[in-house]
Order: sequence, then C-alpha cells, then structure tokens
Amino acid sequence: MQVVVYGKQYKDKDRPYIQVLFDALYAQGINTYVYTPFLNEIREYINFPGPYAAFDDYRDFKVHRIDVVIVLGGDGTMLGAVTLVRDAGVPMLGINLGRLGFLSIIEKKFIEEAVTMLVRGQYAVEERTTLYLECNPELFGDIPFALNDCTLLKRDTSSMITIHTFLNGDYLNTYWADGIIIATPTGSTGYSLSCGGPVVFPGSGNFVITPVAPHNLNVRPIVISDESVISFEVEGRADNFICTLDSRFELIGAHTQLAVRKNDFKVKLALLQDHTFLRTIREKLTWGQDARN
Repeated sequence: MQVVVYGKQYKDKDRPYIQVLFDALYAQGINTYVYTPFLNEIREYINFPGPYAAFDDYRDFKVHRIDVVIVLGGDGTMLGAVTLVRDAGVPMLGINLGRLGFLSIIEKKFIEEAVTMLVRGQYAVEERTTLYLECNPELFGDIPFALNDCTLLKRDTSSMITIHTFLNGDYLNTYWADGIIIATPTGSTGYSLSCGGPVVFPGSGNFVITPVAPHNLNVRPIVISDESVISFEVEGRADNFICTLDSRFELIGAHTQLAVRKNDFKVKLALLQDHTFLRTIREKLTWGQDARN
C-alpha cells in the first residue's frame, strides 16, 4: 500500500499525533510519501522510523500509484488537500487535529486503529460532488472548483450588495444581502449551515443557495438540482467584491460574469467501517442527546 501524508501547518501540540501516524505507517509496512511543503515543516520535529519520499504536487499522482491520501488537520486542511488531489480519483482520509471535523472525521486517539483498518481494507469509498466556477475574466487559475461552496460577498464593512441570480438563464431572485452561498451537499454543513441553510445528504443531487444576512426577511435558503447552472450579476457601492471557492478567494468587479455548475469530476473520501455521514452529523451536532440534565 502507498499513501501520501498531507498537512498544511505544523503545531507543537500536534507533534505526538503526527509521530504516532508515521510510527503506525512504518509498523504496517506502508510505503509513505509526504507532501513537500508539510515535510519541510515537520522534518526537524518528527523522527521518521523508516524510509519516506517527498510528494510535490498533483502531477506526482501520474507517476506514483497512490492508494490513499491521509490528511492531518481540520476540515480546512481537507479542502486544501482537494486542490492537490483534484481529479486523480484517490480517496482522502481525514484525521481531525482541528475542531468540529465534518470531513476530518477520524479522532486523533484512533490513528493507529485507522491505519490498521486501511491496511486490512476495512473502509468504503464515498464520492462527493464538487462545483465548478465559470467566469470572465478567469479566476482561481487551474483550480476553479470547490468541494464545499462558492460565495459572493461584500468587502470588509462596506454596505450590502445586490446579487441578481439566474437559474438556467431564467431570472430567480435579487438578493440584497451581505452575500450569497452556493453549497454542495458536503458544504451544506459549513458556512451555509451557519447562515440557516439545511443539512443536505451526500448523493442527493442538490445544491443549496443560502443568502448571507439578507435584507428581505422573506428570503430563505432554497434547494435546487445540481444539474442547474446558477449565474449572477453583482452590484454595489464598492468597486469590487469577494468571490471564494472553499477557503480561497479573489476580488471581482461589478462587470465580472459568473456562473456555477456541477463539476465534471467528484472527490473521493475514504470512510472507515461504521464512520458514516449519518453518524458524523449525529455526533457533531449532538442529535438525539439530552443535555438538560
């Protein structure tokens, strides 16, 4: 088995768990690659018990046959790993060194158990829809896609913006708001949820359009088919606005043409046995638990 270990930032508090991971990978005889920027961060702090190699970028997936990408961090790190994996079709397993963890669902105390289950093949692969941003002029280089969401937002403390929204070319609504979120089912438990959007299950074939602090009180989040193309015209008192794809952002002007559609490829997640989406949201959102006593 061959794996890539991906991370974004080294923190002293995570050192014991990173060490446990590399010890477990070596003990199980797994051929290990480490994402180069992360390797440069941890090299002086981690004792590598066996051989390893650097993994530079997306093109390396065409050179090495990788079985799983192990992601060390929170959900933000998982979103960063998506920009590395892209359409390579390699499943990602998230080990949660962050906070809530809807994507990084393996708790750090179960690292050794998780590695053992990987070797034994005790995991399932779940596909997650990604969205694609079409824009003129082009934004986000060669990674104009997102696993969680695309947002259009006002800048800083400027006044609210006006977002004329169209569905497959037909006029849908005009949002007077701080912004708007277009979320995938995966992203429905992120920014959209905090703005009052619904939880949408993976594989449901939907997008969620959620306004951010809308001026119109009768405007609420809506669920649409992910076969739809959503396009926008943005106005406001400021000269430019913010467009985001997951945790990445660019500045756009009022004349930027924007449209969001379902991407041509899906991202794969490795889910260990019994670690289902339903179990994750039930535990993270404390459903079915009575905290009154």
